[in-house]
Amino acid sequence: MPWNNQSGGGGWKGGGNGGGPWGQGPTGGGGQPPDLEEMLKRGQDKVKQVMHGGGVPGPLLFLVAIIAGAIIAWQAFTFRVEPDELGVVMRFGAYIRQDPPGLHFRWPYPIEEVRKPKVTRQNIIEIGMRTAPGGRPGAPVRDERAESLMLTGDENIVDIDFVVFWRIKDAEKYLFNIQNPDTTVKDVAESAMREVVGESEIQPILTQDRQKTEEAVRTLMQSTLDTYGAGIRIDQVKLQKVDPPGEVIDAFRDVQAARADQERLQNEADAYANKIVPEARGDAQRILQAAEGYKQKVVNESKGDTSRFLQVYDQYKNAPEVTRKRMFLETMERVLGGTDKIILDSKSGQGVVPYLPLDKLQPKSGQGGN
Repeated sequence: MPWNNQSGGGGWKGGGNGGGPWGQGPTGGGGQPPDLEEMLKRGQDKVKQVMHGGGVPGPLLFLVAIIAGAIIAWQAFTFRVEPDELGVVMRFGAYIRQDPPGLHFRWPYPIEEVRKPKVTRQNIIEIGMRTAPGGRPGAPVRDERAESLMLTGDENIVDIDFVVFWRIKDAEKYLFNIQNPDTTVKDVAESAMREVVGESEIQPILTQDRQKTEEAVRTLMQSTLDTYGAGIRIDQVKLQKVDPPGEVIDAFRDVQAARADQERLQNEADAYANKIVPEARGDAQRILQAAEGYKQKVVNESKGDTSRFLQVYDQYKNAPEVTRKRMFLETMERVLGGTDKIILDSKSGQGVVPYLPLDKLQPKSGQGGN
């Protein structure tokens, strides 16, 4: 037996009244427990005996076999699914079930095989550029012109770099319906962007329609991948750079500046027209109304003069001399009534110089005269 004591007795043979393996019990006297160095020395001796063909004791060999068998069975019949994974179990290559995160049992290979796609991880595909490993998405270090140059609907060339964020939404379709998911998503993204850009003009893409373009590409990609049965969900399409090609960007900027000046001048002209046209229309309406009033005034005055003349004529036919004298007096009254005058009686005051108030004869203020 292993671990025999030095006296040649049985394994861990106690002394006295049924003591422990180290000799006497806690209350008995006699031998002391061996120290740790002695135990290690005896273990090394047994190992040397085994290495030199001394044989392995039966119970120890059986214990080692049981432990080894348990380890092999544990590794063969169990598998672990991490929190960000989903276990897809296949039996003889055919899909049978999906296992959530945790510890699960299966038949050993080649009966059953387990694939564990990371269903919660967000994957990133870059189109038109490549970033350094571990770099921030959208920070380009190499430009891929073959992917980024696209033709717009108004026959202009635009250089577009964008990033696609996607996840696995159906692990079974993802594993068995497409062979290379990254390449498939990249090709679908480039095709969808070219289709959307080909139906748009360059100016809206460069300015106000960036978000609209991103959403249109995402929707088209999702529809295409669903048609393929790819089991992929497109989370977001993000435009990084939208510019004309570098060879013509200076000329394009000049054209943009000219268009901006044109729009500014057009806006100023519209503002001036919006101001001056209502004023002109108001002036025209005022002139028309004044002319209409003057017309009515002249017509009414003419009618009044005609009626008065006819009345005077009727009176003149009845008494010509009286009417003629009355008309003379009325005319003199109308003419002399508004002027300053001095009347001298030539029949009185012979030889006397008349007194004339010259200061009273000066023109009144506001009246012109020489």
